[in-house]
Amino acid sequence: MTRKILAARSPAGRLALLAASCAVALGVAACSSAASSGTSGASGTPGGSGASAASGTSSADQTSVSGVTLHIGDQAGTGAQALLTAAGLINRLPFKVAWSDFTSGPPMLQAMGAGAVDVGGVGNAPPVFAAAGGSKIAIVGAFQANPLGSALLVPKGSPITSVAQLRGKRIAVAQGSSADYHLLTVLRTAGLSVHDVTLVYVQPAAGLAAVTSGHVDAWDIWSPFIEQAELVDGAKPLVSGAGYGSPYSFEVASRAALADPARAAAIRDYLKLVAQAHVWASTHISAWAAVWAKASGLPGDVMLRAATDSAALAVPITPAIIASEQSVSDAFTAAGLIPAHVDFSRFIVTSFNGAVSPS
Repeated sequence: MTRKILAARSPAGRLALLAASCAVALGVAACSSAASSGTSGASGTPGGSGASAASGTSSADQTSVSGVTLHIGDQAGTGAQALLTAAGLINRLPFKVAWSDFTSGPPMLQAMGAGAVDVGGVGNAPPVFAAAGGSKIAIVGAFQANPLGSALLVPKGSPITSVAQLRGKRIAVAQGSSADYHLLTVLRTAGLSVHDVTLVYVQPAAGLAAVTSGHVDAWDIWSPFIEQAELVDGAKPLVSGAGYGSPYSFEVASRAALADPARAAAIRDYLKLVAQAHVWASTHISAWAAVWAKASGLPGDVMLRAATDSAALAVPITPAIIASEQSVSDAFTAAGLIPAHVDFSRFIVTSFNGAVSPS
């Protein structure tokens, strides 16, 4: 059995390693305050493209949120702060915001478990690992994801043309991320398991460096890193997300935030505006890409394709979505990557479903 680089060998050790990095995640998160209060008019995007995206929001239960500071986790793969800015909605949040940037979903949920983040967007796998590790979190919102937003890449000039050729090879992936699950399903479909390859657990920036330098044979990753690797460094996709992984991504909240009526009301308002912003972005790809490029520091052509490939819309959390996430959890359990079965229905809250309406 090949060893797993940078990973504990046992399922319990794997979860312990994820939890142990929480202090580091909290230390390196780049935090900035983007305060807004009331529901008065917002400034739009450059050129005013988002000014008419939506009117202000108010909490459904009329709980006052004006005194709330909501701690929101963000990452390059979701770009929530940039998305709200592009849609002209950032100043219509009726509460104050402290944004924290994370390299991927797992460290964000680790910070959430430590009480530093109230809500944030992640892929399908991070909630599974958080739940398996005992974190007090719950999925509160869902998005139908574009399958082009996931891919398994090989570096420029690689002789590898099929997943089957990866047996015995080194594959970079972010541990506990949606790419981790995407890779698991890709390998399984090709008749391979995680024990037939060497997994190199790294965060996206290190993964990009590893695949472009040839230190790994393949890299499983999401947008906009897919587009960056392809357009800037000549990487080639072996497979996309079509037919692999899970078609959903999620907004996750801490149980502590949900137990506080004011913060829960603020989360509802946030989910509503994020849903509206995704609707706006789906019809203003170029405008969204321009703002996202500025926020991410990546080239405009990279972000234009990334904005297209990763387009997603908010959807209600249905029994089918809960079953899909249970399948993600069960797959990691079957692969020996989490230690025990998790009843994922215990980590779902559907009472925010009404917030996804674009109206």
